[in-house]
Amino acid sequence: MVKEKDNVTMLLGQLVSGDQKAAEELMPLVYEHLKRIAHRQLQRERSDHTLNTTALVHEAYMKLVDQDRVSWKNRSHFYAISSQAMRRILVNYAITRKAQKRGGGQAVVSFDEQFFVQEAKADELIALDEALQELAKLSERQSKVVECRFFGGMTGEEIAEMLGVSLATVRLDWRLAKAWLSRRLSDNADAAE
Repeated sequence: MVKEKDNVTMLLGQLVSGDQKAAEELMPLVYEHLKRIAHRQLQRERSDHTLNTTALVHEAYMKLVDQDRVSWKNRSHFYAISSQAMRRILVNYAITRKAQKRGGGQAVVSFDEQFFVQEAKADELIALDEALQELAKLSERQSKVVECRFFGGMTGEEIAEMLGVSLATVRLDWRLAKAWLSRRLSDNADAAE
């Protein structure tokens, strides 16, 4: 496992340097983990989603390896950004689908642990994305913790490593972010009634 971590980090460094062969070598090393991230995110989507796990992985991977603005720190950083890219792809699909079906409107949702296991509708995903964007303005780190844990399925330890903070800080950020998101989404639900 340590060797795989080192190889991924080394290949990411080569990719930043413009070595396109590194992208080809990187894919087999990260593919299974990216599939787990994609699968986790698609479990919360509607059952008739037009994207499947493989398509989501490939669409996100192509966006990631095409980046010339990202300076990859390590494997955890890559997976966190991968998770974010997949979330962005799914949100864009949800926005497009919502626009095609019925136009605008604000979603009414609440944020709690049950949201993790429920199938997310396009409106809920959009509302959560908007709330995360607001949270990022208040605390970018808390927003990243939610993205990594909720969308990326990363452990507290992986998030701590990626952010360069302690596990206790990640746990505190997670609790604070959940409370803020719950309140924010509840307020929207009350306002919509």
